[in-house]
Amino acid sequence: MTTNRSLPILAPAAKPTDRLGRPLRDLRISVTDRCNFRCIYCMPREVFGPGFEFLGRSELLTFEEVARLARIFAGLGVVKLRITGGEPLLRRDIEELVRMLAATPEIEELTMTTNGSLLAPKARMLREAGLDRITVSLDALDDAVFRAMSDVPIPVARVLEGIEAAGEAGLGPVKVNMVVKRGVNEDQIVPLARHFRGSGHILRFIEFMDVGTTNGWRLDDVVPAREIRERLEACGGLEALRPNYPGEVATRYRWADGGGELGIIHSVSHPFCSSCTRARLTANGELYTCLFGARGHDLRALLRSDADDATVAGAIRAIWAARTDRYSELRSEATEGLARVEMSRIGG
Repeated sequence: MTTNRSLPILAPAAKPTDRLGRPLRDLRISVTDRCNFRCIYCMPREVFGPGFEFLGRSELLTFEEVARLARIFAGLGVVKLRITGGEPLLRRDIEELVRMLAATPEIEELTMTTNGSLLAPKARMLREAGLDRITVSLDALDDAVFRAMSDVPIPVARVLEGIEAAGEAGLGPVKVNMVVKRGVNEDQIVPLARHFRGSGHILRFIEFMDVGTTNGWRLDDVVPAREIRERLEACGGLEALRPNYPGEVATRYRWADGGGELGIIHSVSHPFCSSCTRARLTANGELYTCLFGARGHDLRALLRSDADDATVAGAIRAIWAARTDRYSELRSEATEGLARVEMSRIGG
């Protein structure tokens, strides 16, 4: 398969919008469905145990295939790429993929989401390869609570070391994401806020979501954004900030005393489907147009059939133009029991 095909320049009118008028601006690229954590909201051990069959090497998109798709998506209007997993740092030579993606001229921002446990020794290499910024998942500051969420014997200190290494390497401000689940880690909201206050990093709190079908999601387990903010305001005044760009998922705040920025992602209590510009690519080349999607579209088969770039671009354009997804706005009894792709495949 050749990888040096050039994508014809698309006229602005050819850049797709979906049926609700939403453009395609962001692409999240999963590079593996494997992870060294077993977080209860993503890969619960009772499902993803020793007998679980992960994707084989031949099923994964090669780096060349990922880079080619990134160029095609850029021609359709994508300006931001996020590398995800599973845990992306488990993918061998991941910095080489970063280097390839960073060479895509139209891309304005190249980022990665990781659990941080493998980050410290790789942070500088990733930055030198062209990664702009990194997001690290950290659900507790207390080791016991952290283990209850991640279900692995990895200490919080290792993740904190990775965050600091990323900041020192120039991948900051690091965004630190905390998924909040009622009865498990809501008592860590304030300790984490205090820890990162004044650090230069951006802490973000995420409502527990019903991604996939294996995490036992219940609405009663959601700590809503309103309550998260009330807990934060108890330890200092907050001032609202304007979004950095249209469609930003986090509601932004800053500490009134100048201690830095934080955010809350409220996709359950206040859905933001109407401004969603994100597409998601699984490690085996399936395109999903919603985090809660039931069915992907096989782009790998197109790539390996020797289709040219214009053909692949046409398929992606048609998929996006038909998009009507707004799961979070519809979330109710009507969505209970629906099939949904697992977060470990789609990268969050």
